[in-house]
Amino acid sequence: MTIAAVIPARYASTRFPGKPLARQTGKYLIEHVYEQVCKCSKVDQILIATDDTRIFNACREIGAPCEMTRDDHQCGTDRLAEVAQRHPDFDLIVNVQGDEPEIDPSSIDCLVDLMLNDSEAGMGTLCAEIKDRSEIENPNVVKVVIGQKKQALYFSRSPIPYDRVGAAWRGAYRKHLWIYAYRRDMLLAFSRMVQTPLELTEKLEQLRALENGVKIAIDQVTHIAVGIDTPEQYVEFVKRYVK
Repeated sequence: MTIAAVIPARYASTRFPGKPLARQTGKYLIEHVYEQVCKCSKVDQILIATDDTRIFNACREIGAPCEMTRDDHQCGTDRLAEVAQRHPDFDLIVNVQGDEPEIDPSSIDCLVDLMLNDSEAGMGTLCAEIKDRSEIENPNVVKVVIGQKKQALYFSRSPIPYDRVGAAWRGAYRKHLWIYAYRRDMLLAFSRMVQTPLELTEKLEQLRALENGVKIAIDQVTHIAVGIDTPEQYVEFVKRYVK
């Protein structure tokens, strides 16, 4: 079995154009992500997928494998599916966000082990305990409810589960982390599925998989990587990096 980590990288970010090439640390942002994935022990191949020649050339400069993809994809998953279509040898594909330079390699390895140990799961992902109560009500923090056998039951921007009996909130709420693993056939099938009612309501594409009966395996980790969505968040990352 070949396990591949694919890092989608777009130049045309709405809030932070060109962020994969931000370089105030002396390294490209995408370079930081690539170096973290290189530390994984469970990944056989790493590939950056981009639609921009500037990112492609930067990857060549640092010696990172990169492929050009179409520029009309609506989301990173579709870009991932294009890569999967080209590489029939990729059995398990991990989608690593290209804007998480502090992602923990052990989290990626944990996700790979999760999928290897659950042959019924078409997809896999990770979550972490919510420790800041304000995040429960924050719609930008996606909550997930998981079952006894490490399967995702539902994802929502709303507080789930609802605390009917007033139980202690610590340990009851988990946030979804934006990393996925797909079996190749499932990824190709997923890219062909039409958007579903729950997905359109919550604006969460993983609900499309659940509504189509796909089992999503999920495990809990302690490290939470901070995604870089804005120039201000990048400045904070630079401060952490140079310390």
